[in-house]
Amino acid sequence: MSITLYFKPRVTSIDTVFGNLQGLKTNQTKQLQRLYHQRLQGDRFTTTEFAQRLAAISTEINQPISVYINRRGQVIRVGVGTPRQTQIPPLELPRYGAERLSGIRCLTTSLKAEPPRESSLTAMVLQRLDALVVLALTGEGFERRGGGATGYIKEVYLANLLPQPDPVPETVSYWQVSPALSLENLSDQDFLEFVENLEAEFSREFVARQVEADQDRVLLVGLQTDSHSDQVFEEGLAELVRLIDTAGGKVLETIRQKRSQPHPQTVIGSGKVEEISLKVQTTGANLVAFDRDLSASQIRNLETQLGVRVVDRTEVILDIFAQRAQSQAGKLQVELAQLEYMMPRLTGRGKAMSRLGGGIGTRGPGETKLETERRTIQRRISKLQQDVNQLQSHRSRLRKNRQKQEIPSIAIVGYTNAGKSTLINALTQSDVYTADQLFATLDPTTRKLTIVDPANQRSHLFLLTDTVGFIHELPPSLVDAFRATLEEVTEADALLQIVDLSHPAWQRQLQSVETILEEMPITTGPMLIAFNKIDQVSSEALETAKKEYPQAVFISASQRLGLETLKRRLTVLVE
Repeated sequence: MSITLYFKPRVTSIDTVFGNLQGLKTNQTKQLQRLYHQRLQGDRFTTTEFAQRLAAISTEINQPISVYINRRGQVIRVGVGTPRQTQIPPLELPRYGAERLSGIRCLTTSLKAEPPRESSLTAMVLQRLDALVVLALTGEGFERRGGGATGYIKEVYLANLLPQPDPVPETVSYWQVSPALSLENLSDQDFLEFVENLEAEFSREFVARQVEADQDRVLLVGLQTDSHSDQVFEEGLAELVRLIDTAGGKVLETIRQKRSQPHPQTVIGSGKVEEISLKVQTTGANLVAFDRDLSASQIRNLETQLGVRVVDRTEVILDIFAQRAQSQAGKLQVELAQLEYMMPRLTGRGKAMSRLGGGIGTRGPGETKLETERRTIQRRISKLQQDVNQLQSHRSRLRKNRQKQEIPSIAIVGYTNAGKSTLINALTQSDVYTADQLFATLDPTTRKLTIVDPANQRSHLFLLTDTVGFIHELPPSLVDAFRATLEEVTEADALLQIVDLSHPAWQRQLQSVETILEEMPITTGPMLIAFNKIDQVSSEALETAKKEYPQAVFISASQRLGLETLKRRLTVLVE
């Protein structure tokens, strides 16, 4: 005779009931925990028996119940409360992209016979649920059977997400809700066929807006405070779009908010955080970039609520530097800048510290240090600082050797992408790398320039040094790490500042460069301003610049316009 042993499953942490458990009796809590041991058919939204069981428990405790089920029919989460009150944290949800749903559906009870409320539908979007099934109960029709209460379900509502067109219209609907259904009607529907058809619609819409596989899909968030005008704010956002594009990302949408000052916990308000969460789910974004620096706690709070990586402006710039660094010295300085930026933010990364998969903010020599203990990182920083000091001494010796030869040196400075490398190529017939990108070159490049005076045929030899491009509010970690490079500016006999006259914010860029130069520890030499790209500007803009800066030179490095005038002015500048 065979004996079959039945083991009662032990209640462990997997049977945790979420939400508001206050006032529940022990047997009521156990009823909720037993729901975890139910297994539904994978091809059905629910069964009549399971739905009635939820209704009975909900009626007994007089609170709504939300149950989350995966596509294999397993109950993975039970909560007391609405879908909004019991939703799965974003970081615990699977991420499949804009063409897929989460693979989880929610069955929830409603103590009133009414369609789902907006808060429950919003929770559906935030969790990217396969479907939301609302079991609307009524107080009538309850009876006692065998000492237990059996709930009566008056009607059922089925809600699901809608794919979003590109571009997204101003009035957009994220979901659709069915008319009132009977429980039997819903139970007969094929759930898997429903989800497959829905995901096919999402996939078609996703392909229409698909970006390169290795590109980050970015939501850009800008916060305008009282200290910034509309023009300055929009110029900053436009620059960040260029930075993200240079870093290899694709900005899907820009979200703006006005506040008198940043929120201390999340920078933006709670309502705007929810809006961004909705955009993350509906657009398939995998990165949210802010137009300002964020603290460790702000990054942690935002990543917890949004469920995707969050980076600030400095981290985007550091990522570009990590990609652009070619020489050993450049890589050394980038790693130092990354570690100095990361050090105070180690405790704020939370689960996102395990971000070694590539993408904006995760590249470069510093990415392998994200899970290293603080002491180890501090030792690495100390070692890098010593190496930078040695690099500084080496470059200082090179400068002294050049000074012994009594060859005047001119450092070319300017905002990033102003055309510095293009100019040095045009003047010296060199082949320094150039591209219409921000921070196309990082490492300083020195070339000889010979200028022949046509009056007396006398030759003048100069050393031109192409330096790293400046940017508005240059991150302090970069200034410190690249001090060996920036000393090329402070030790030069003269400066040549290149200004991109075709840029709509050229005045602000010029001012930003001058502000950075003023903050240099050593007084710089005389400076000549050269407005570049005059072939791309209107006559009105050209006249405005000439009126404001009458001593400047106006050139086009790519078209070789005004270069002879520039050479004559450089000769006078260093005499």
